[in-house]
Amino acid sequence: MSLFISQAQAATEGPATQSSFSFIFMMVIFAAIFYFMIYRPQAKRTKQHKSLMESLSKGDEVLTQGGLIGRVTKVNVESGYLQLELNENNVISIKRDFISAVLPKGTLKSI
Repeated sequence: MSLFISQAQAATEGPATQSSFSFIFMMVIFAAIFYFMIYRPQAKRTKQHKSLMESLSKGDEVLTQGGLIGRVTKVNVESGYLQLELNENNVISIKRDFISAVLPKGTLKSI
């Protein structure tokens, strides 16, 4: 019988409560981790890509996300498209957002 009595006494004691300060502190730490590891790097990449899109001009040698390398022959700011010359015979139209990098001058000749 004494076994049941000790269990009943243990059940009447409430669980240990944590202060609300520790909960707020943990939430602030999680928010800081989220900001510095996820949001900030993505915002930085987006800002760099946007500045790259604004700096495109005729004559730039670019790399597309699909792996094509070519020279920009015409930039249409209103529609957001540009013409890309792959070689003397091939000219394609592509959305400006699909440019992944601007290459150094002379890259097409060295390939």
